[in-house]
Amino acid sequence: MPETLHSPQPSVAPRARRDEQATIEQLGRARIDPYAWLKDDNWKEVMRDPKQLRPDIRAYLEAENTHTNALLETPTTALQDKLFEEMKGRVKEDDSSVPAIDGPWAYYRRYREGGEYPIFARRPAANAFDKPGDKPGDEQVLLDGNENAKGCDYWDMRKISHSPDHRLVAFTVDDKGSEFYTLSVREAATGKEVDAIQHTYGEFVWGEDSASIYWVARDENARPVAVFCRALGLGTDALVYREADPGFFIGIQKSQSRKFIFITANDHTTTEWRYLRADDASHKLKLIAERERGVDYSVVDFDDRLWIRSNRNGAVDFALVSAPHDSPAEENWRVEIPHRAGVLLLDVEPFADFIVRMERENGLPRIVVRERGTGAEHAIEFAEQAYALGMSNGYLWDSPWLRFEYSSPSTPAQVFDYNMRTRERVLRKTQTVPSGHVPSDYIVERIDAPASDGAQIPVTMVRHKDTPVDGTAPVLLYGYGAYGITIEAEFRTGRLSLVDRGFIYAIADVRGSMAKGYQWYLDGKLEKKINTFTDFVAAGEHLVKIGYTRRGRIVAMGGSAGGMLMGVAVNLDPSLFGGVIAAVPFVDVLNTMSDETLPLTPPEWPEWGNPLNDALAYDRILAYSPYDQVGPKPYPPMLITGGLTDPRVTYWEPAKWAARLRHEAPESGPYFLKINMDAGHGGVSGRFASMRETALEYAFAIQCVGSMPPAWTVA
Repeated sequence: MPETLHSPQPSVAPRARRDEQATIEQLGRARIDPYAWLKDDNWKEVMRDPKQLRPDIRAYLEAENTHTNALLETPTTALQDKLFEEMKGRVKEDDSSVPAIDGPWAYYRRYREGGEYPIFARRPAANAFDKPGDKPGDEQVLLDGNENAKGCDYWDMRKISHSPDHRLVAFTVDDKGSEFYTLSVREAATGKEVDAIQHTYGEFVWGEDSASIYWVARDENARPVAVFCRALGLGTDALVYREADPGFFIGIQKSQSRKFIFITANDHTTTEWRYLRADDASHKLKLIAERERGVDYSVVDFDDRLWIRSNRNGAVDFALVSAPHDSPAEENWRVEIPHRAGVLLLDVEPFADFIVRMERENGLPRIVVRERGTGAEHAIEFAEQAYALGMSNGYLWDSPWLRFEYSSPSTPAQVFDYNMRTRERVLRKTQTVPSGHVPSDYIVERIDAPASDGAQIPVTMVRHKDTPVDGTAPVLLYGYGAYGITIEAEFRTGRLSLVDRGFIYAIADVRGSMAKGYQWYLDGKLEKKINTFTDFVAAGEHLVKIGYTRRGRIVAMGGSAGGMLMGVAVNLDPSLFGGVIAAVPFVDVLNTMSDETLPLTPPEWPEWGNPLNDALAYDRILAYSPYDQVGPKPYPPMLITGGLTDPRVTYWEPAKWAARLRHEAPESGPYFLKINMDAGHGGVSGRFASMRETALEYAFAIQCVGSMPPAWTVA
C-alpha cells in the first residue's frame, strides 16, 4: 500500500500524499489528479460494508476526523451542547402526525420521549382525531423504529405502506447509509415476517390483491433499473419492466383511484410513463408518451381520463391536458389548463369529484381547486411575504376533504383539513414549540438582489426584531441551485438558534431552482450553469450593499449540489465570506461526470453535460469544478463534511477537495474535514443525532463571525 502522509499531532492539519504522476487524458486534454488514490478501487463493496475500506485511506480519513475533533469539536463542546439543548427544547418529543384515514383504520406516525426514530401505528378510524391517551388500548403498533434500529449505527426507513386489505404492512430500511434497502413484509396484527427482499431501491407499491408487491430493483452500479412483482410468501418474482438506458432511473407509484400502477423512467429533464391496471395479473404495460429529450411529464387518473402535466410544445411552465385511458397519444389530448408563462404548475392531486393543483407565481405557491362536475375553480391563498405550502389527499378518493400544511420562516407549521365543497377549514395541528415561540418576535422579508445580467434573485430572510439592520449583523446565506429544486420558505426551529443570536438567516433562490418558474431552472444548468454561482455571490454582495451586513460577515452554507455552489462561490469571491459550510459537497465534478460506473453519473449528464464525448462540456465543467479550480486564494475557514457510504456524493470528493485546499492555500482556512464513517448522504440517522450535526455546523458559523476569537486560533 502507498504510504499516507498525515501528522500524528491532532492539532496539526493532516497533509495527504500527492501523486504528481496521476495523469488523466480525455478528449485530447490532460489533467493531473494528485489525490485520485483516495478513491478506493473497491468502493462498491465499501458501500455495502464500510469495513472493506483500504487501510491507508481509512487512516487518512480518521486523521482528518481527529484533527477536526481537536481544533473544532472539542473546543466548542460547551457551545454545541447549548445549541443542541436549545434545538431539542423546541421539539415536542412525543410528537405525532395527523392521522390519515383509510377505510376502517387511521394511520399515523408518532415519537416517544427520547426516541430517535418514529413509531408507525394505527387506530380505528372512528377514533382518528381523539386526543392522545383518550383510548390507548385502541392503538396497534405496526413498526417501532427504535426497536428495529437496535444494534445499527445507521437506520433509515424510506417507505412504509399497508396492504389494501389492511392485513399486511411493508417497509424498506437501509442500515448502512448506502441506500440499499431491505423490503420487509409483516402481518400487521402479529408482526410475523411474511417475506423479505434484499438490496432494493426502497420504492414499492401494493398489488390490489394484497398478495403481491411491485418493487424497484438496483443493478450492479446501484441504479434503479427494473420493476418486479413478488408473489408474497412464495419468493418468486416476475419481471414487469427493465430499463436499458443507464441514464434513466426507474420509479413506481399507484394512482390515487387505485386503478392503475405507473412505472416511470426519468433523467431529471426527460420522462417516460407506462401503466398497467392494478388488477391485471398479466402485467401488460401501456406506454403513455415516448421519451423525448427535454420533455418532462407526469400523470394522474381523474374523471375516467389520464391527466397529464407536461412541458411539451413549448409549455415551459407546464400545461395540463387529459386523454382517454386506452389512447393517451398526443392527438387525443384535450387542454384542461393551458400554459401560462410565469405560472409554474408544480403538482396535481386528484379526488373523485375534485382535482387540485399547486402552482407558483412570483415565487409564492398557491392551491387551486377545480370541481369535476362544473369546472368551477377557486384558490386558497395566503398573505405573508414568504411561506411554504404542501398538500396531500392521503388515502382518500371519494371525499371532499383536502389536507394541506402551511408555514413560514416565523410561523410554525399548521395542518388543515379543507372541505373543497363548503370551503370550511379545520385546523388539525399546530406545530408545538415546547420552549416557546412568539412569531411576532421575528421579521420575515423577501427582497430581490440584482444579478450582473439584470436578473432579480429572490432572497428570503428571517431575523429577530431586535437585530439591527446597520451592517453589523452576521448572515448565514444558504443556497442550492440545481435540478430545479427550490428551497421552500418553511419554518425550521433549528435556525432560531442562530437568529436569536443576532444572525440574519437568508436563502438565495438562485437560478438552477424553479423559484421563478421552469425557465429559472433552465437558466442555471449546462452552458448557463455559471449563473447559479454568480447569482449566489450577487445575493451576498447585495446584502452588503443595502446595509444588512458587511463583507467577511457572511457564512455561506449548502449541501450536495449546494456544496458545489459553495466551492465555486468561494473561488469567485473568497473575501466575501467569513466562513463556508459545505455538507457532502459535489466538488470533484469533472472526475465524477467522467466516471460512468458511478450510480448517478449517466442520469446527471443532462444537468451538467457529458465530458466523455463533449469537449465543450469538458471545458465548461473544468472551468468551475471546485476541486480543479483551487488556487492560492484567501479562503475563509471551511467545514467540509461527507459520508463514507454515500452513493450520491462519494466520500473521496470532500476528502480530495480538503487535501487540495491545504496544499494550494496552506495559509488560508483553516479547513476542517469530517467524514462520518457510519453514514451516507443524509448524515447520521435519528432526529436527535442529526441535531448534534447541526449544532456543530452552527457552532462553526458562530466561531467564524462571532465577537470572540475562534477556538482554532487559540487551540
